[in-house]
Amino acid sequence: MDAADFARACGYTGDSPALLEAFEAIRRNGIAQARLDHFRRKTVIDELKQTELLFLAAIGPALSAHEAVEDAIRFIAGWRNMPRWRQERRLPDLARARQQLLIARFFRRYGHGLWAKQAA
Repeated sequence: MDAADFARACGYTGDSPALLEAFEAIRRNGIAQARLDHFRRKTVIDELKQTELLFLAAIGPALSAHEAVEDAIRFIAGWRNMPRWRQERRLPDLARARQQLLIARFFRRYGHGLWAKQAA
C-alpha cells in the first residue's frame, strides 16, 4: 500500500504532495508503534509462561483466567460510562485492565496445554 492508497482509505481525495507525505509518515509511525506494542505484549506473555503461579499473581485478585476476563470487561464497560473527568483520572487503571484482558485471554486459550507440557 502506498501513500496515496492509505490517504484514500483514510478519506482524503486530494493529491497534495505534502499531505500525501504526511499520510505516509503517519502510516510508517503507526506500523512501527504496532510492532513495538506487539513485542512488549510478547515479552510479558513469555515471562508469565514460566509457571502458572506467575500468571495467577499477575491476574490477582481473580482466581482464574475466565474470571480475570470478566473483571476486565466489566471495568472497561464501566470506564466507558464514566464522566470524562473521571475517565482521565482512571487512565492507568484502563491500561492495566486492557493488559489483564490480553493476558487472561491468551492463557485462557493456551495456558492449560502449555503448563501440561511443562509438567510432563
